Formats: sequence, C-alpha cells, structure tokens
Amino acid sequence: PGESLSQTEEAAKARGTLVHLLLEHLPLLPRPDWAAAAGALIPDAGLAAELLAEAARLIDTPELGWVFGPESLAEAPFTASLGAARLSGTIDRLVVTPDLVRCVDFKSNSQIPAGPEAVPEGILRQMGAYVAALRQIYPDRPIQPFILWTRTAQLMPLDPEMVSAALERAAIP
Repeated sequence: PGESLSQTEEAAKARGTLVHLLLEHLPLLPRPDWAAAAGALIPDAGLAAELLAEAARLIDTPELGWVFGPESLAEAPFTASLGAARLSGTIDRLVVTPDLVRCVDFKSNSQIPAGPEAVPEGILRQMGAYVAALRQIYPDRPIQPFILWTRTAQLMPLDPEMVSAALERAAIP
C-alpha cells in the first residue's frame, strides 16, 4: 500500500508541476496558441487537454484577472536573509503596486482546506518565508500572501502574521 500511495503522490506532484507550467506560459500567448503550447509542454494529448482546461478556467476567472494580468510577474525569483541563512526561491505570481505587494502560490492539491486555519503547516511556513523575503525587498509596503487552489479556482488570502508565526515555529537559526 505504501508504494501505491507514493506513486499517487508522485503523480499528483507531476500534475501540479504541469499546471504550474501552463499557468506560467499561457497568459503570455494569444489564446489561439494555447492548445499548441499545451501540446508542446505536455506530450500526453489527453492530459494536455485536461490540464489546459483547468488552466484556462483559472486564467478566465474574472476575480483572478489581476493574478494573470500583464502587471503580474510569473515565477518571480527572490533572495533574502532569514536569520543567519540566505533564502532564495521563486514565487508563482507576484504583483507589486505602489501600495501593496501580493504574492500568490499555486497549489493543485485535491483536498482543499476549509479555511486558512486548516492550511497545512508546511504551506504556511512556505508562505511565511515569502512574506519575510518580500518585507526585506519592499519594506515600505504591506505584503499580502494568497494561495490559489487550482482545482477549484479558489483564491485564499492568508493573514501575513499567521504565516510569519508558522515560519517562526520552524525555528530557523
């Protein structure tokens, strides 16, 4: 049973990686080119069609327009200090305005938490790391983290202090 669970987890991670890839590239392309791009990125035609439908649904959701709009940065790299360590990573989507910095992480989990308080600790810590880094990069602006649950197109805002507390619980030196 453990092997099938790990295979299932591996398949879910691979699926999530492909959805991320589509969400990174499709907004940059004219809509008529999306199917060809999905086919080029995902060799399995059936899977490409399924994931293209999921990605298109997200990109087409009006409330998510700002996430995929031209002012958003896809796969935004960052480096910052975290205690004595250097932290570097990539934020799925970053939207910086003069008054606010919004960071969005895509999660393709099949089980969606009922609310922010039910988000797994590891995800909260990850988002806390993003907030910590972005506070160093943009010290004059509030930082607002979000998770976009890709399977349901649900955008979940997270309390920046809640994710910061989760990062502190990780006890990084």
